[in-house]
Amino acid sequence: MSESDFLGDIRVAILGLGLMGGSLALALRGHCRLLMGSDPDAITLGAAQQLNLFDHLSPDPAEILPQADLVILAAPVRAILGLIHQLPELHPGKAVVIDLGSTKNEICQALAALPPRFDALGGHPMCGRETSGLANAEAGLYQRAVFALAALPRTSSRARNLAEELVHAIGAHPLWLEPGTHDRWVASTSHLPYLLAVCLALSLPDEAAPLVGPGWRGTTRLASSASGMMADVLDSNRENLLQALGVFRQQLDNLEARLREDTRAGLLEMLEKGSAARADQLDDKLTRSRI
Repeated sequence: MSESDFLGDIRVAILGLGLMGGSLALALRGHCRLLMGSDPDAITLGAAQQLNLFDHLSPDPAEILPQADLVILAAPVRAILGLIHQLPELHPGKAVVIDLGSTKNEICQALAALPPRFDALGGHPMCGRETSGLANAEAGLYQRAVFALAALPRTSSRARNLAEELVHAIGAHPLWLEPGTHDRWVASTSHLPYLLAVCLALSLPDEAAPLVGPGWRGTTRLASSASGMMADVLDSNRENLLQALGVFRQQLDNLEARLREDTRAGLLEMLEKGSAARADQLDDKLTRSRI
């Protein structure tokens, strides 16, 4: 393994070439010494070959990982956990390891159990779309996105610096968080919106479908996400999501009560508070991204 601290001298292996892994490969081209990829799906590998994304491609991670200085796990949560378990057998040497999983507690615990030769940390880019797969990958997917990073107690300063260089190279903004804090926050910012989109889609009467407009389409967009992948994500953050659902239910009950009161003043007050809260939260996000 190279001991360089600079991404340009690093040999990178991406395991999982769907939307996130494929977009990462597109964004990383020209920023690292060698770019390798692996995916168990033959069609995905064929598409990656046609796009000329990688210096080396293989369906078997064991064929490329021994060369890798940096291993990026870009698969669904359960698949990431499986790859972490296999990593000591797949890679005989030293490597920095970063995952892109949507939750961090369980994954970081698994990373912490790796042999000391692996310098690991968790990661989660806050970007994506409801359509998955390499066909939907794009180099600009990570641009201006917040990229959460979660260090382990043993994560070296070299791994931290390399992770930040990677994040900057793809146009994103690093935000260091504890794994538990990440999972608590993402339950409200990502997982709850997905469930609400599902509920909205299920609540539409068939007879009303001809009047579907951009408002309904926009608010239900996330319901089109891959259900199997999302089920794994939700299951890995169950307790935090249940708490977020409880907070939302309180707000929904409050809104229903205002409607039942049939007084415009009470309803208007809540609507204005919601509008102001969104503006404040987006301003706060923008401020954080510039830090």
